[in-house]
Amino acid sequence: MKLTSTSFRNNGVLPGRLAFCVKDPKHRVRLSKNLNPQLAWSGAPEGTKSFVLLCVDGDVPTRPDDVNQPGREVPFDLPRGEFLHWAVVDIPADVAEIAEGSCSHGVTARGKTAPAGPEGSRQGQNDYTGWFKGDAAMEGSYLGYDGPCPPWNDSRVHHYRFELYATDLESAPVKGAFGLAEVRKALDGHVLAQARLNGRYSLNPRFSLK
Repeated sequence: MKLTSTSFRNNGVLPGRLAFCVKDPKHRVRLSKNLNPQLAWSGAPEGTKSFVLLCVDGDVPTRPDDVNQPGREVPFDLPRGEFLHWAVVDIPADVAEIAEGSCSHGVTARGKTAPAGPEGSRQGQNDYTGWFKGDAAMEGSYLGYDGPCPPWNDSRVHHYRFELYATDLESAPVKGAFGLAEVRKALDGHVLAQARLNGRYSLNPRFSLK
């Protein structure tokens, strides 16, 4: 199975229009267009009943001490965790493409309540839900896609994995505001094929990615 995108090249830099935030010389960062990327796939095996799509940042700092603190930088060797940016389950087997900006267009304070997506699909709660907890202006339930916004002072470039799974599931056994752990548990033993695209992104002014 093959996963491709016209929005970015594999292992290339994600364009700012796909991000939650972009660099700003005066305020360090500012909100961006927050468009979901175009994704297309082919070669799903016989017996595929639905697809599952994930976008995960695997370079998230596991300690917040230095995150976005002036005069400090998040150490490169700090242990890293995962941050879910997108989870879509129950994508019908006859769907083979998601258009750029069709599921997310702009940043929605407090999160999208009913994000657009392929008919019949369901979208989970991304990890901005926890990130903005306690923020009076932004706290809420963030469903669907919300793009990159790594710490602007991180010494590590972040890598974003777009993972597509062909499954034998008519409907994934997840409910409500499901997240990454629930999707991975649901996928166990039901994956027929998988494909992946990787993108890189940073808000650190020291880096000029190409």
